[in-house]
Amino acid sequence: MPSLVAIEAEAGEGFVAGLRRAWDRGDAVLPVDPRLPAPARAAVLEALGAGLAVDDGDALVVATSGSTGTPKGVVLTHDALAAAAVAVSTRLGVDPATDRWLACLPVSHMGGLGVVVRAVLTATPLTVRPAFDPSADATLVALVPTLLDRVDTRSYRVVLAGGSADWRIRDPNVVHTYGMTETGGGVVYDGVPLDGVEVRAGDDGQLLVRGPGLLRCYRDGTDPKDADGWLPTGDVGSVADDGRVHVQGRVGDLIVTGGENVWSADVEGVLRSHPGVADVAVTGRPDPEWGAAVVAIVVPADPSSAPTLDALRAWVKERRPAFAAPRRLVLVDALPRGEGGKVARSRLLDEPGP
Repeated sequence: MPSLVAIEAEAGEGFVAGLRRAWDRGDAVLPVDPRLPAPARAAVLEALGAGLAVDDGDALVVATSGSTGTPKGVVLTHDALAAAAVAVSTRLGVDPATDRWLACLPVSHMGGLGVVVRAVLTATPLTVRPAFDPSADATLVALVPTLLDRVDTRSYRVVLAGGSADWRIRDPNVVHTYGMTETGGGVVYDGVPLDGVEVRAGDDGQLLVRGPGLLRCYRDGTDPKDADGWLPTGDVGSVADDGRVHVQGRVGDLIVTGGENVWSADVEGVLRSHPGVADVAVTGRPDPEWGAAVVAIVVPADPSSAPTLDALRAWVKERRPAFAAPRRLVLVDALPRGEGGKVARSRLLDEPGP
């Protein structure tokens, strides 16, 4: 009976070797984030049933946290991983004879783990590093947008950018991806679904995804897909007549202010283009007059000369309706971030208000 094997997800060749050995035995792998403190590690192992049986064909159980922070385990099968690896490699024109992947994101999450898996399954050369390494002789790499702002990636044939909304204009070799752990990683590349992947918007505007690379279920046996195989993503967006996907933001990231709808990601994109803004998150806070006030939490490019609220409001109003302009400004040294570099929105409200 195959079982779930927990492997320390240290970014190196040892993790890749351990993954191969477990799969050769028919076991599934739970990558354990080495950054977790002991109590959190124990909670993940217990919640996800490390050492207990799995179904035949299961390959990975990837820990992810819901809104409550309770660990969930996304069960991905070998068939799902193989379908995703082939679809990505086909879309990018990967040639194992000339290409090499660099995995430099945490391999306990899909950003880094997906690179390792597709390289292993397509026999494409692979280099694994604990951080971005410009000396690595690679042609393909996956990064989060915050890292793209700090490193020179022009020498790579393809750079996959995922992990958070990214509205900046990038170099031509950068491909924006959309996906999540439940979809086995990115399934939409530069707005176009991978081969075999279907995306549609439900009646409530929520995006739904269907395809061969989706999770089988969660580790507790629950299946978030409907009877027809559609997975609700928790993201609101639209699909154009030509099939191109536009993601507006998470369902919970909609701010209703004065009866108008404002999407956090959209305003963040506008504010990031301001020369005085190094990083930004936009959220809503209760307001007796407006219902919710648009709040910009900004990391200034120069702390000694931070942009003012009036300046940022004017910047937004030149590019968006006036109701989208922030009504409050909070200056911080850094934004709270979680797995894969994503902004930890649940902790934004912990920042001191104005």
